[in-house]
Amino acid sequence: MIKLDRREFILGGAATLAAGASASAALPASKLARRHQGYGAAATLWDLQSDPRLGEAISTYCTQVVPVLELKWPVLRPDAHTFAFERADAILDFAQKNDLTMRGHTLAWYHDIPDWTKQIKDSKGVERAYVDHISTVVSYYKDKLTSWDVVNEPIPDNPKGVKDRRDTFWTQHLGDRWIPLAFRTAAAADPYVKLAINEYDIESAKDSFIAKRAAYRNLIMELLDQGVPLHAVGLQSHLHAELEIDTHGLAEFVTEIRSWGLEVFVTELDVDDQKLTGSPLERDAIVAKRVDDLLTAIASSGPVRSVLTWGISDRYSWINGYVKRPDKQPNRPLPLDGEFKPKPFMDVISKFTNDV
Repeated sequence: MIKLDRREFILGGAATLAAGASASAALPASKLARRHQGYGAAATLWDLQSDPRLGEAISTYCTQVVPVLELKWPVLRPDAHTFAFERADAILDFAQKNDLTMRGHTLAWYHDIPDWTKQIKDSKGVERAYVDHISTVVSYYKDKLTSWDVVNEPIPDNPKGVKDRRDTFWTQHLGDRWIPLAFRTAAAADPYVKLAINEYDIESAKDSFIAKRAAYRNLIMELLDQGVPLHAVGLQSHLHAELEIDTHGLAEFVTEIRSWGLEVFVTELDVDDQKLTGSPLERDAIVAKRVDDLLTAIASSGPVRSVLTWGISDRYSWINGYVKRPDKQPNRPLPLDGEFKPKPFMDVISKFTNDV
């Protein structure tokens, strides 16, 4: 879903915003805030280092964290012979020092493939690089992470049928087996970490979302039928504020997924309000309603055990670098505003999690 502009923004533009912020400012009402069990947020090392308020917010409200960039191929693998774990290790160190767990994102994706891999012309060479990367990275973090997004965004935006799969560099060289191969390689490297598949734009009632949800379901079922070690299904939940949640369809989907013995994770939650009108308070209320509807649908068949937002403060959201509102006002996609004050979005998170 999210193009390279998002990554460029997160790596550079967000830090520019942070540079103008007061790094010594205290988190508002932090003494009253409580950690929410199972709630977590994504962050980049750059932002954590540039603005202490971000780390304080995550350690105040969250029990888990996920790196935005630091476990993706371009950061980990600057060349074919190098595994650069330092930046991801620094986030893991932050997590451990603040009594947070960390999950991994992501091992296999159609996007963010470093140029050196594309220079490999032989399919056997591609497979060797693919397997070596997954095996080495998962082995390195064995017993340190709670879960991995193993395969990210395997379904095209407008699938023509339930068997439609996204065309990728990996597909071109490895065929459809690139997905089960990733899971089996990861499971061999760490038999105890939870392995998830991850997808976006399946939560609303728009035709393309319904078709994508059906294709996602079909792929999950195929993987289970093949005995692939899949443990969890990720719902990215990059929501569009103008679109209502398909509560009935989503609840049915989640119920079925759980009946197959799989967990359901909300992995990248945020809400783009670019098409909403009204005051910030009015927009915040609609954003909170979308999140409430999403989590209500998921909770209809069991507890919501893991919810991660893609960032925690509007100041460090990819949306504000990638999506512009017509009125030039900042988008308000996350639980805390640009000054780290909680919004109704955070109240909804609290509703579906337990304070610790």
